[in-house]
Amino acid sequence: MDTELDTDRAASSIASAIGEPARARMLYCLLDNHARTSTELAVLAEVSPSTASVHLNRLKDAHLVKVLVQGKHRYYRLAGDDVADVLEGLSVLAGTARDTFVPNTPNRLRAARTCYDHMAGTLGVLLHDRFRTMEWLSAGDCDNSYDVTPKGIKMFQSLNIDVDKTRALRRRFAFACLDWSERRSHLGGAMGAALLKVALQRKWVTQDLDSRALSITRQGRRELWNRFGVRV
Repeated sequence: MDTELDTDRAASSIASAIGEPARARMLYCLLDNHARTSTELAVLAEVSPSTASVHLNRLKDAHLVKVLVQGKHRYYRLAGDDVADVLEGLSVLAGTARDTFVPNTPNRLRAARTCYDHMAGTLGVLLHDRFRTMEWLSAGDCDNSYDVTPKGIKMFQSLNIDVDKTRALRRRFAFACLDWSERRSHLGGAMGAALLKVALQRKWVTQDLDSRALSITRQGRRELWNRFGVRV
């Protein structure tokens, strides 16, 4: 009986967190799987930045959102698929549809660019998603970290990337790096850097001298499709 009462209270607390209009707007704009800053969420929820912080703390305490720290920025996204499922269900009951995320990043930077020493933008996100779909990367021990599966090791070896040597470097091995234009993840860490190095050496991409933009070559488009099934 006590267990049922605890469950009822927990459900009531979650429902209360979702039920406030400004918090609901924040949650629903995160439903597109793109992370946003508290400032962006404040604008979308039509509240002040200080009020947005209070709301976001409530949502975080209710385990409805999680925070990703990227340099000096803090991004918020839904805590998981179960939260998205609940919100989708509520949308069905309410009979409403939501707008999708529309980036305002310049097209050249959004298509492909460097993020420190790894690939970002649409290209980086597509490769990350493909690696996960093909089960070449698996979840690591730490939050947002990855390990390389046996299938992934074979794939990276075909690119002359020594996974063991890369793992031994004194830096993070592989992790999901939040992409600031796509608001989804690309591959960061030593493995991400190794992949960019291969792409540059094989002239799949060329790097601008005066910006972080990467240009995908004709050969690169062909190789990305043939090797990874990624069309850009």
